[in-house]
This record gives sequence, C-alpha cells and structure tokens, in this order.
Amino acid sequence: RCNSNKLAYNRQLRGTGRASRDALSGGETMIRSELVQAIAAENPQLTKEIVENLIDTIFGEITNALAANRRVELRGFGAFSTRAREARTGRNPRTGTSVAVSAKRVPYFKPGKELRERLNLS
Repeated sequence: RCNSNKLAYNRQLRGTGRASRDALSGGETMIRSELVQAIAAENPQLTKEIVENLIDTIFGEITNALAANRRVELRGFGAFSTRAREARTGRNPRTGTSVAVSAKRVPYFKPGKELRERLNLS
C-alpha cells in the first residue's frame, strides 16, 4: 500500500497520473475498464466478459484496419485514419543534441458532424 501511494504521488508530480490527464483534458477520463462497466450496466443480459471481448474485438479491428492503411468510418461518430509524417531532425530535450527522427504514420481522428454538434450544445 505504501508503494502504491508513492507511485501515485510520483505520477502527480511528473504529470502522468490520471488526475493530471483529467486536468489537462478539462474533464474526467474514462478508461477501458470503466467503459466495460458502463456498457455491461446498460445491458444486463451481457456479462462483463462478453462486453470486454466485444470491445477488444472492435478496437482490434480498428487497429488492424489502420495498420493496413485503411480508413475506418463510424457514421455520426467520426473517422479514423493515418497520416504520414516526414523524416526530420529533432532535439533531445535533456541533452540538446540533434536526433534523426524517421518518417512514420500516425493515427488521426476526425469527429463526425453529430459528435461535434453534441459536444457544442449550449
């Protein structure tokens, strides 16, 4: 128990703890296990294990499609795709030395119209 308290305290100091992420995003953060619990609570006929398998399958298929450089569109929610980043020269913030950063693909999410409208209700 003592070690977990130290770990939580150190995460807050470093800014990598959940409380810090919540503060940065301006709201609460929902983690995967909370998503499983919420869906299982709304669907009492499904066990948590079934819901967990469904979520794993959905996330896995989205990841597989992105890895194959395909776009995933969920109408009303948004679209997942990848974008290319060119190779560049970066800088090591600790030492200040130049570092070669290779070209890569990064995930990108574009929210759908319905999601944007729901977020901006006033």
